[in-house]
Amino acid sequence: KQWYQRRVRALKPYLNAVRTTLEAAMCLENFYSQRVERHLKPEVEIRSSKEVLFTPVEVCRNDKEKVLIEGSINSLRMSIAIKQADEIEKILCHKFMRFMMMRAENFFILRRKPLEGYDISFLITNYHTEQMYKHKLIDFVMEFMTEIDKEISEMKLCLNGRGRISAVEFLKNFN
Repeated sequence: KQWYQRRVRALKPYLNAVRTTLEAAMCLENFYSQRVERHLKPEVEIRSSKEVLFTPVEVCRNDKEKVLIEGSINSLRMSIAIKQADEIEKILCHKFMRFMMMRAENFFILRRKPLEGYDISFLITNYHTEQMYKHKLIDFVMEFMTEIDKEISEMKLCLNGRGRISAVEFLKNFN
């Protein structure tokens, strides 16, 4: 528990920067396509008009742990790269993210496929901000970013423990 609390304290400036950027970028409104009449598509996804896209912002803690926030007039895409120190963490992160993305319809704002170079992406449209509270959406994303590292670390500890028990049982046969 103590290592986790130290980790959260170390993440605080990074998470505050992400929260502030999200709050600034989440000024979404209803905006129909300029090309096709009565089409309401997330502009950040289709990229049909340069004038309705905001400048993307990347908040980095280090080269492996970063967040890309791309905004437009009616949508916001947030892509997260999660810290993966070794091969086991890469595998656990990939499997966990795949598990989550297969259930994307239950999370509403989760995209099925992340941007290249990132582990997971969220898409927030003006419909989401009309139906849900903005501050609650931001709190969910911040909680996700805080808890995902904890979950992967716990899975790694559990995996190492099971591996140790298996090795002890296997080596008992050679005594």
